[in-house]
Amino acid sequence: MPLTIRSRQKSHPADAWALRRLAKWTLAETEPRQALESASHELGVYLVDPVEMAGANWDYLQHDGPTDVITFDYGESGDAPKPGPILGDIFICPVVAEEFARKYKTSWAEEVARYLIHGILHLRGYDDSAPGLRRTMKREENRLMTAVAERFPLRRLARGTTVVGR
Repeated sequence: MPLTIRSRQKSHPADAWALRRLAKWTLAETEPRQALESASHELGVYLVDPVEMAGANWDYLQHDGPTDVITFDYGESGDAPKPGPILGDIFICPVVAEEFARKYKTSWAEEVARYLIHGILHLRGYDDSAPGLRRTMKREENRLMTAVAERFPLRRLARGTTVVGR
């Protein structure tokens, strides 16, 4: 399973190995049970600065300014939870995560974990473009965040360096 973790920003050093463990756990936890043995994922997770995120936000979505997370799904479409291998990239902006962390009284590392989960859910076919779909996706995101908090010390995501995980 190729899993690439890269930090292309310097303001928020992140533990790439902790992000890697979180991504692997989330992929396994969201894999429909009937497809567990066949999954061969290719996932890139990139922590980017606000300038890069604003560029991607404009280039791909025609939205101004940086955003928290953007997911690119290169795989086959399907309804949630979409079985089989994931093929995609997730771009996360820790600076925006820190802004939301202040608003929601969490840490930027917890917000980054939430965005990683959110991105993987999009790659699994979850959609947040309409209110009913958004509620379904948010319930699953919150369920996974609760489970993650019990298994991973999320504060560890904020430690370490920008060294990449392979």
